[in-house]
Amino acid sequence: MNLTFASLEAWWWPYAFILLAGSLPTNIWRWLGVFVGGALHNDSELLLWVKAVASALIAAVISKLILFPTGPLADTSVLLRVGAAAFGMIAFWLCKKNILVGVVAAEAVLLAALFL
Repeated sequence: MNLTFASLEAWWWPYAFILLAGSLPTNIWRWLGVFVGGALHNDSELLLWVKAVASALIAAVISKLILFPTGPLADTSVLLRVGAAAFGMIAFWLCKKNILVGVVAAEAVLLAALFL
């Protein structure tokens, strides 16, 4: 039996197909992480490397959004985007490293500048 998006005529098949095709590849890596992660120590070299790579990727994405934005963000000035990010970082540090406060503060600066 060849399982494709249109292989069955049941009303529920497209939803089941999307669920399987969308979740199975991700869940395999999650399950593998659970099994392997139990054997890792928080201060192991491998875990420190993984944390460093994840932090670098996040920093790269944020830098790209600030310096080379697309969509409506591209219509704002670089100074505004850098200033909003700096304000968000300051709010993050002043509120005991609360990520939500930092993100909301940066967004508030961007929205206030756009609508005022």
